[in-house]
Amino acid sequence: SDTLRGVSSRARAAALALAASLGVAALAGCSSAADPARPSDAAVAGASASDVSVSAAADVIAQRDVVVLDVRTPAEFASGHLADAINIDVSGSTFDDEVAALSPDATYVVYCRSGNRSAAAVDRMLDLGFTDLYNMTGGVLDWEAAGGELVTS
Repeated sequence: SDTLRGVSSRARAAALALAASLGVAALAGCSSAADPARPSDAAVAGASASDVSVSAAADVIAQRDVVVLDVRTPAEFASGHLADAINIDVSGSTFDDEVAALSPDATYVVYCRSGNRSAAAVDRMLDLGFTDLYNMTGGVLDWEAAGGELVTS
């Protein structure tokens, strides 16, 4: 659906502000070093999964038509999440089915609390045929530490 494929102008503005506050030098350093595809990506031609810092994730969110995917529990999501994020709990029994309902060709920034669950979610999404994935390492903890905003609605 169109609402899942894009990010609102408010979220883009917040992501741009965060990226600017972290500095252009930090973005350049993160994006060049964090871009190689994982070896497991070879199974899907054209698939790409990158571990990115919060500053690089903010840049991706601001510059591209992206789905922001929070893979924490519903309670964690309700306590605060990135603007316009959708929530699919990676530890839930329906994760694969819920993710399979999404477009495998869209671009996704995937995050959790610290980056561990999102890395597992990205691996599972690659296995399901998703082709353009960014794992936000450091998760919500690093996002907030860098001055990023969370929303509760």
